[in-house]
Amino acid sequence: MFWKLGFFKMGNALRLLYGKCFQPSTTGDSDSVGPPYTTTAPAVSALAYDLFNFEITSQVPEALSQHVVSSRKAQVTWYGKLLQAWKKAKPPPKTTEEVARLIVETLSRAQYQKADVEGLLEFYGLPHPSILAEISTGVPTGLSDGVICEGLSLPEGVKFEMHTLPVVGKTVPDGDGLNVYVNTDDPRESSNIPGDVLMAADQRSEARAMKNYAVADELHQKIIESGYRVIDFQNEAILARKYRIRLRGIDAPEMSMPFGKEAKEELVKLVNGKCLSVLVYEVDKYGRYVADVYWNDIFVQEVMLKKGLAWHYVAHDKRVKFATWQKEAQAERTGLWVQPNPEKPWEWRKNNKRRQHCP
Repeated sequence: MFWKLGFFKMGNALRLLYGKCFQPSTTGDSDSVGPPYTTTAPAVSALAYDLFNFEITSQVPEALSQHVVSSRKAQVTWYGKLLQAWKKAKPPPKTTEEVARLIVETLSRAQYQKADVEGLLEFYGLPHPSILAEISTGVPTGLSDGVICEGLSLPEGVKFEMHTLPVVGKTVPDGDGLNVYVNTDDPRESSNIPGDVLMAADQRSEARAMKNYAVADELHQKIIESGYRVIDFQNEAILARKYRIRLRGIDAPEMSMPFGKEAKEELVKLVNGKCLSVLVYEVDKYGRYVADVYWNDIFVQEVMLKKGLAWHYVAHDKRVKFATWQKEAQAERTGLWVQPNPEKPWEWRKNNKRRQHCP
C-alpha cells in the first residue's frame, strides 16, 4: 500500500508518463479503470490511473485544488461519482472527447459548480469550451417536461439547486414533504451564515474538546433554534442549514386519509440515508421550498405518482409527464387508485377546515 501511495503522490508528470508508456489493451476488464485498461491518449490514461488509485486509497490528486474552487472533501465525492460512472460506461471511454463528456455529464448531473467542472477538465488537459457549450445550450434529455437527467442546464423556473447531506427518514412528515440539511461549505450557504451561529458552532467545538458536554448541548440547541445543526458525517462535524421541502407538482394523501401512511412510508424508503439533489422553484407561504427532488437518476415525484401514492397537483403544476404518470397508476389500479372514488387531498383539507369551524 505504501508504494502505491508514494507513486500516487508524485504528481501530473508521472501520471502523464503512465499514459505515454502503456499501449491500448483490448483484453482488460471493462469494469476496471486502471491497469490493464490503457489508452494512447495521455490525458485519458491520467484520469484512469487516478481513478484506479482512488479506488484503492480514497485519495485525490494533491494538485487538483489549484484548479478548482471546492474543498478536498467535495473532490473526494467527485471521484467517487466518476469512478461509478466509468465502471457503468459500456464501452468505457477511450478518447479525450468521450472522457470530457463523462466528466461534464456526471458532475453536472449532481449539480456541481461550472467552475469546478471546467477546472477538472483543465487539470487533465481535456477539451472543455466546446463540450460545455454544447451541453449548456442544448436541451438535455428529459428536460422538455421539466425533468432533469443530465447536462448543465436547469429546468425553466428553477431558482437554484442544492445538495443535501444524508436524509434522516424519521424526519419525513408525510408523503409530499421532507426536511433536509445542506452543508454550509457550499458557496451559496457559506456567505449567509449568521454570525451568532458561527460563534456558537466554534464555542460548541471548544466545549466538546474540553468534554464540557452540557455546555456543548446548550450551544447546539441555540444553533438548532436558528435553523442550523451540527451533523456528524464521515467522521467530521459539519455545520448544516435546515430546509423544509415541499415536493412540487404532487399532493399526497394526508396522514389521516386512506393511503396517507403508505405514502409517507414510500417517501421515507426513497430518501432515507440518501444525499439528494433539490431543484428549488419557489418558497411557499408556509416557508417551505417547493422543489423537484432527485437521488441519482431517480425522480422522487415520478415514483410517488407511478405507485399511486400521490395525486398530480394540477392546480400548481401543468407538466404533461405528471398527468401521464398518474394515468398509468389509475389504469393499473395501483395504490390509492384501488379505491373507486378516492378523495382528493386538497378537497379533504377544505372540507375538514369547514368542519373545524362549524359550531
